[in-house]
Amino acid sequence: MATQEIKVTQARIAVIIGKGGATKRKIEKETQTVISVDSEDGLVTIDGEDAPLVLKAADIITAINRGFSPKRSFCLLEDEDMMLDIIDLTAACKNPKQMERVRGRIIGKAGKAREQIEDMTGAEISVLGKTVAIIGGIEQVKTARHAIEMLIEGMPHESVFTYLDKKKKEAKANIFDYYY
Repeated sequence: MATQEIKVTQARIAVIIGKGGATKRKIEKETQTVISVDSEDGLVTIDGEDAPLVLKAADIITAINRGFSPKRSFCLLEDEDMMLDIIDLTAACKNPKQMERVRGRIIGKAGKAREQIEDMTGAEISVLGKTVAIIGGIEQVKTARHAIEMLIEGMPHESVFTYLDKKKKEAKANIFDYYY
């Protein structure tokens, strides 16, 4: 029997449970786990026989807690190579104003920068509070993480998108080489 405990923010408990408990039930069904949510202290306990599935359930709950919709979080189940990566912005930001500026750079005007990083990497990105969460395959997450780190360091958006374009072309060439 494997058990995992996750502390979640009060604001995301309702999203984790879902309408009439639907999201929680779907996570339990898809991962063959039993989930209990303590709404008082925000502690979510996941129990199951299959340790990897318990960890997948924990990743899905963590993703929802980091701002992803349940639908976007469930893509972690699509493939065993799908993963969740979280970048903590507190180390890069010395004050709330700097945090706001860095988050703004990652999101971009009307969400355009985040959207472009998602389009060019195939990864899903959520910026919430003091973190940036990324869901995708190993290479997608690695590329998206590097692009976000470039923005955190203050590199111009143009340089970041040039990097992403180069990575996208490399990935296409690798696929071409793989099949031909």
